[in-house]
Amino acid sequence: MKCLIVAAGQGTRLREKGELKPLIPIRGVPLIERVIANGARAGIDEFIVVTGYRAEQLQERLGEFSRRAGIHITRIFNRAWDRANGVSVLSAKQYLDEPFLLTMCDHLVDPEILRRLIEAPQEPDTVTLGVDFNITNPLNDPEDVTRVKCEGERLMHIGKVIRDFNCFDTGVFRCTPVMFEALEESQARGDDSISGAMNVLAEWGKARVFDIGDRLWVDVDDPIAFGKAEALLDEGRL
Repeated sequence: MKCLIVAAGQGTRLREKGELKPLIPIRGVPLIERVIANGARAGIDEFIVVTGYRAEQLQERLGEFSRRAGIHITRIFNRAWDRANGVSVLSAKQYLDEPFLLTMCDHLVDPEILRRLIEAPQEPDTVTLGVDFNITNPLNDPEDVTRVKCEGERLMHIGKVIRDFNCFDTGVFRCTPVMFEALEESQARGDDSISGAMNVLAEWGKARVFDIGDRLWVDVDDPIAFGKAEALLDEGRL
């Protein structure tokens, strides 16, 4: 299975750790290399990385890592990298005509989450989001995390500021090409984000959730989260 990784933004909240977020070392290993290595451990055999900000530098480093690790990495440049993340996903449409995983370059996820999501049954023409029902976990920033309302396995609503929610978005999706249709529809409505596309899919009855259980994940998007991720790596828990 292929995995699409969004790595186009500036990552300004981690600027004190490094100029280019995907290449910031965390315990000596660039963040995006950890994301890709975790995916490979879960059984993913091909990666597509969407670059944008300082793309030339990132693409060169990805090429070096690909050769060194023996991992196939296709690099795509998103000229509109300063727009929301859904634009980066849509830029990979021509490369993906079968089910694929989607994740972010700054989300460190237990490989078992990816493995279980790959192996889980999926209805045709649906997109499944990995969700965390442990909404009191101190690893998550309640003021920043994306909130999700679901009923059973159906995703009903998603967003940063929704008040009615029962789980959190882990930033890991198992997609079918219907994701691209939803992204186009969401953008036509003025919302360039992945969450906007998931809300469209919810309207269409095609958005699902997958409970990650007690497995761990961290959105490494600021210095506090960076420190939490370092601690988990030191403990061998991530």
